[in-house]
Amino acid sequence: MTIPSTYNLSLSEKVSLLITQQKKDWPLFRDNLAGMDKIESRNFSFGEFQITAQFNPERIRSSAAKTDDASIRERPCFLCEKNRPKEQQGVDFKGRYTILVNPFPIFPEHLTIPLNEHLPQSIMPYFPDMLQLSRELPGFTLFYNGPQSGASAPDHFHFQAGTKMLMPAEREIGKITGLYGGTLYQDDQIKMQWAGKEYLRKFICMTSASAPAVIRHFMLVLTALEKRGQKDEPMMNILSGFENGSWKIVIFPRDRQRPRQFFEQGEKQIMMSPASVEFGGLAILPRKEDFDKLSHGDLADIYSQVTINDTAFNELMQTIRSNL
Repeated sequence: MTIPSTYNLSLSEKVSLLITQQKKDWPLFRDNLAGMDKIESRNFSFGEFQITAQFNPERIRSSAAKTDDASIRERPCFLCEKNRPKEQQGVDFKGRYTILVNPFPIFPEHLTIPLNEHLPQSIMPYFPDMLQLSRELPGFTLFYNGPQSGASAPDHFHFQAGTKMLMPAEREIGKITGLYGGTLYQDDQIKMQWAGKEYLRKFICMTSASAPAVIRHFMLVLTALEKRGQKDEPMMNILSGFENGSWKIVIFPRDRQRPRQFFEQGEKQIMMSPASVEFGGLAILPRKEDFDKLSHGDLADIYSQVTINDTAFNELMQTIRSNL
């Protein structure tokens, strides 16, 4: 069920009304949103950048989600309309998606945007929609978790969106590319930059006012990543925002879904399952004991395991350069 279309309102205004309505009519969402006032945070400084750790017990469902094929087959898809709570309303986007509030938020405004069809996570067919959503929801940062890169529902395609500028990386990217990376390519339509291991998470960033240019260069990066031969689509997380007439797309290639610490037992275990938000510098810890004991060394080690390795990143950069 969706909120009826109101043609004289922007998509952003419709989403604002949705959030207000869901606070009023959906107790689970209202209570979890109110509970964000009690969420604890710790800032870890790494010199020129920071990682913010957030203790958020309601995120245990996502952090600990079983995403193997057998577990997915055995549970109903919580993103399909027939399985969603009756209180959960939505806003239509293009007749293809339903914009929903996330009942277990990380941000003051946290959206989940599932495709109306039950099709698996695979960014290539839907990347242009990500750009359009970013433009029509300028107060949000869109993010995408690949099927092996933090998606808790890899069987049902969806984006997420969170309040803009709350992830440290959003505020740091410009500075970081100058300190720990450089410019990969630039012409009159697009600028492509990168950063390496000194940032803990390697990335490629594209800035452009031209949607066709962004799409063309994104497909070039995706094709280069596909040469690595990973299962399903290449492992990656994506952040997308629109501001001052331009898109900024940040692609984080990666090597692993979860770090070694996730699978340890006892004191050695840290239940951190990195997805787009973590690559954006906001580390979600659903267990208090992990939040309390987390150290700079733990964070550096976890990110070093899940980000793309040095050799593969250098090869990726060379492949992109040769195809530009």
